[in-house]
Amino acid sequence: MRLTRRDALVALGATGLAGAGVGAGVLAFDDGSPADGDDETGADALLRSLAAAAEVLYPSGVEGVEEFVETYSLGRVRGRETYREGLRRAVSDLDAAARAWYGAPYADLDRDTRESVLRELGADTADADPEGRRGERIRYYVVEELLYAFYASPTGGRLAGIENPVGYPGGVESYRRGPEAARTGSERGDDSGDGGESP
Repeated sequence: MRLTRRDALVALGATGLAGAGVGAGVLAFDDGSPADGDDETGADALLRSLAAAAEVLYPSGVEGVEEFVETYSLGRVRGRETYREGLRRAVSDLDAAARAWYGAPYADLDRDTRESVLRELGADTADADPEGRRGERIRYYVVEELLYAFYASPTGGRLAGIENPVGYPGGVESYRRGPEAARTGSERGDDSGDGGESP
């Protein structure tokens, strides 16, 4: 299964930001200039950390994660200074915890260790709160945003059995097939009994 830039744009459409103008290769911070990729809070480091978190949160067979996360994240922050600063702070906290506990930036850790960092921060069980404690902010800006992006995309939605995620213009085909087709895998939705597998 491969995530694409189109998947990210559809997920952005579900948030109401489809026209936000994604496509820039960098995030701008503070004075509007591109952030320094060597800075731990720079755009490159931020996007690497988000992609690394997505690799933990998404099913292991998913490809195209970096491009998907970059497109979605750039669209989410464009023109939203408060959100952008909250995201930067949450990712910086995630990276700082990884450095303190495991001696390396979050994105440089192996998948199992990255998962451990999220759990140790409580981001797997915390209530999402953009103004809350560290784990709550990471839950809000990193975990929930990345999961929302994945399951609001056509590719992620199909994996979860959601035929048409919000914002995806694919309803006509499934409308013609009916609900049984989605459950049985049958193209016309007939109840002949040979059915295919249920999800």
